This record gives sequence, C-alpha cells and structure tokens, in this order.
Amino acid sequence: MENLIKFLASGFCSSFRKDIIPIPGTRGTVPIWLIAYFLVQGNQPVTIGLAIGITILSVYLSGKAENYWGHDAKEIVIDEWAGMMITLILVPYSFINYAAAFVFFRITDIIKIPPARNAEKLPGGWGVTLDDVVAGIHANILTHLFVYIINNYDVGI
Repeated sequence: MENLIKFLASGFCSSFRKDIIPIPGTRGTVPIWLIAYFLVQGNQPVTIGLAIGITILSVYLSGKAENYWGHDAKEIVIDEWAGMMITLILVPYSFINYAAAFVFFRITDIIKIPPARNAEKLPGGWGVTLDDVVAGIHANILTHLFVYIINNYDVGI
C-alpha cells in the first residue's frame, strides 16, 4: 500500500524526474496536462469528473504521503493534478488555450494569490491540496479571460 500511495501522490513518480524539469510543481503538472490534452481532449464531463475525483483523491493521498515525505513535500504533486484539472474546466479545447491554462496555473500556484496562501496552512492533505484548488480556480478565470480576449479582439494569436 505504501508504494501505491507514493506512486500516485508523486504523480506516477513524475516528481522525481529532476533531470527533465527542475521545478517540482511544474514537472508534476506536465503529466496531467498531457493526459488532459491528448486523452481527455476537451471532453468536459470527463474534465469535471477528473477535477472532482483527483481533488478528493489528492486530499487523501497527500495526507498519507506526508507520513513518508513531510507536509507539502516536493515529492507530492497529486495536488498539482487537481489544480490543473480545475483550471481546464469549460476551457475550449485547443493547444493555445490549454498551453495558456498550463502557464496560468503554474503562475497562480507559484505566487499563491489569496486565499491560496491561507489554504496552504490547513492541516494534512487539506492544506496540500486546497492551495492548488484555489490556484486552479484563479487560473481558470485567467484562462477564460484569455480565451475571451483572443476570440474577440485582433491580438494576432
């Protein structure tokens, strides 16, 4: 059971691939972005289902994984998966929209716009996950604003 918890909490061990991407949250977000872009392909019922399911799973797995790695350790990236899927809710499927969503999620997750910073202080898996949920909501709003702008103004994209 310990190995399964570590495997899932580490985003299929993506958090250990320092040789590919040096920033833990970013390397943990890449696999779920690839899954969303290449497998889910904008299917919104699946996106919403994954966002809810991964969020619930993240609270549980993050809490368990803290027993091995500590609170909000760099090895735990399942919370990034939850935040990224929340970011993609109702985003029209296209490479540019999904790339923008990825960038906005990483920015909002790094700078922790309030109340994300406060959510991070919650105990156990709640604190690990909810700051990324808040970042995902912020990134979702920014992505929808981006989509609106590029679809309604001549911005050359």
